[in-house]
Amino acid sequence: MILVSTDFITGKNLETIQIVKGSIVQSKHMGKDIMAGFKTIVGGELKGYSDMINEARAKATKRMVEEAGELGADGVINIRYASSTVMQGAAEVMVYGTAVKFK
Repeated sequence: MILVSTDFITGKNLETIQIVKGSIVQSKHMGKDIMAGFKTIVGGELKGYSDMINEARAKATKRMVEEAGELGADGVINIRYASSTVMQGAAEVMVYGTAVKFK
């Protein structure tokens, strides 16, 4: 499965199937949340949250690819990510794009 953020795949003629998406709401455990709170006092990267968002992005992408695969897609173009805070220590990550087949 080819995944790109552009609206084309070089050298391929594309047939649009439909929009596909993947999403997840993910949180860190309370201990990590408390430690992150202390870290905000002195500044710097909140590694636990960076890891959480990266893991959530990977899971959301996997779900989008699975949906595209069920439709018989060869790729997903125009991929975009969005995230939002659901509650303290939890975030939603959504990814979406257009599933395509090669002609």
